[in-house]
Amino acid sequence: MPDIWIMRIGHRPQRDKRVTTHVALSSRALGAKGIYVDTFDDVLEENIASVVDRFGGDYTIKTGVTWKEAMRDFNGKVVHLTMYGQTVDEAIPKIPKDEDIMIIVGAEKVPAEVYQRADFNVSVGNQPHSEIAALAIFLDRFTEGKALYADRDGKITVVPNERGKTVVENPQ
Repeated sequence: MPDIWIMRIGHRPQRDKRVTTHVALSSRALGAKGIYVDTFDDVLEENIASVVDRFGGDYTIKTGVTWKEAMRDFNGKVVHLTMYGQTVDEAIPKIPKDEDIMIIVGAEKVPAEVYQRADFNVSVGNQPHSEIAALAIFLDRFTEGKALYADRDGKITVVPNERGKTVVENPQ
């Protein structure tokens, strides 16, 4: 499976902190390697680093990276999630599984240049909804669900069960 990177455009720390945190957490849980956020936000970086420290995995967050910089420096295919693109079911088979991908998700109106420069503009439904939902659906389908229960070798592991909460502290 290729490395999957997320580029979050339009993050406003005072307004979007929970949504951007959930974009990062969802992408981490569903197999992404890391996230770039266009606005510098050291609190967001600390919060995500804390989750990675406790739950494990190889996930990176870097804030203060413009989308132009990220797209210019990225060596792989760029997937832009939007209501106006090709349907997710039509697009997924066309996206290479042997090349790294960057998934762009916006918090606000995405510049037209992103649409033009993206290799794939992918629609996850044609109704207004959350970028978190679009990202989760796309990642789950692209990775075929393989990341959901992957062992990330963290300090703690949550063990799924029908009732109750089982958390195991792992030896370090």
